[in-house]
Amino acid sequence: MKDIILFDGVCNLCHRGVQFIIKRDRHDRFRFASLQSETASRYLPKKTESAFGDSIVLIEASGEISTASTAVIKISRRLYRIYFLTAVFLLVPKPFRDACYRIIARNRYRWFGKKDACPLPSPEQRNKFLD
Repeated sequence: MKDIILFDGVCNLCHRGVQFIIKRDRHDRFRFASLQSETASRYLPKKTESAFGDSIVLIEASGEISTASTAVIKISRRLYRIYFLTAVFLLVPKPFRDACYRIIARNRYRWFGKKDACPLPSPEQRNKFLD
């Protein structure tokens, strides 16, 4: 089983982030689905599903769920030529990292824009997406 990354399917920043990850996922570790998808509702605990609405979610093959800055760091550590940069962020306390993450998450539509619908993946990337 692959690690699954759930992202906001209508967010331009999130879409660019997914494209960034795909280009650097040399070991084919990740699969993707939007937070608005059936896949997300199958994997996220029902009572907390809405709590993940403004966060990237990493569901590891082990079943562990990470969100916000922790998810970003864990994803980055698995990417080609990026992993070494994450060591710096591990020195920053989690409450501060998550506070910075929340500021970006709250303003992402205003700063980066929003799509009307989740864009379809290219034919070459189709196997990377669930649902």
